[in-house]
Amino acid sequence: MNSKLDQLKTMTTVVADTGDLDAIAQWRPQDATTNPSLLLKAAASDAYRPMLDKAVAFASQRGGSTAEQLTIATDMLAVLAGKEILNLIPGVVSTEVDARLSFDTGATLERARRLIDYYDRQGVDTSRVLIKIASTWEGIRAAEQLEKEGIHCNLTLLFSFIQAAACAEAGAYLISPFVGRILDWHLASTGRDSYPAAEDPGVQSVTRIYNYYKANGFNTVVMGASFRNTGEIEMLAGCDRLTISPALLQELKDDQGELPQRLNAGSASTADKPHHVDEKRFRWEFNEDAMATEKLADGIRRFAADQIELENRVRQLATEAA
Repeated sequence: MNSKLDQLKTMTTVVADTGDLDAIAQWRPQDATTNPSLLLKAAASDAYRPMLDKAVAFASQRGGSTAEQLTIATDMLAVLAGKEILNLIPGVVSTEVDARLSFDTGATLERARRLIDYYDRQGVDTSRVLIKIASTWEGIRAAEQLEKEGIHCNLTLLFSFIQAAACAEAGAYLISPFVGRILDWHLASTGRDSYPAAEDPGVQSVTRIYNYYKANGFNTVVMGASFRNTGEIEMLAGCDRLTISPALLQELKDDQGELPQRLNAGSASTADKPHHVDEKRFRWEFNEDAMATEKLADGIRRFAADQIELENRVRQLATEAA
């Protein structure tokens, strides 16, 4: 029998959740995702040094204040990394907008357009780029406008059904519901050590969203993310896409057991009915979900902290170059 990874690829698009170029070359996924945390880790490798040098030089040529040059350099680094990744995969790469802009629609739009411009300057087919934005109300509004401009978006840090409903209504190309972080919260809040895979709160959340989208004809792609174990992945076999770390890809490759398909668009059913999500409804229902409220805030803080650390690394490099 084929490995579970091979079986999974017959029913789900497998995405590599890493910025490590060697890992991407090894696993050859269809797509790849990046974020500030992954870029920060990858930037410590020798493979990224030429990209760091080029990004710093580009920012220096653009001028502006030190702070402005740092944001330009880190944006260009993300773009150069994305370009290298696209040379290794046939699909798309997700590039994230600075998490510190998560509550500013206008600034998110400006930064997203800049990232696309930088990709275009590098000769990259921008239809292969997804702009990754936090699923705040402001982020969803930015994605709605970007989609109208032909810029596809990946709405990340998604933990609740109301976020997913708002993203679908906004016409977002793709959402990334975070399975493992949902599990983390429930383990911490209940004192439990584990959940059976079928009862995993993160798995149940993505399953509900998937069935809602498919049963009601929404075209937004569902890409489960942030997995803690292969059991979560197996329970979502059949989901549109799953973004998986190299360590869990290896576990799936080493497992020769049978992998049944759990999600299927043709048989999807749901009790959830489509409804208009205005700002008041979004904020109230999101506020009522303690897990989603806490995990979104925590995720933004973590990505922002890693963005700052990445800027510090770029600043140090620029100082050494001078």
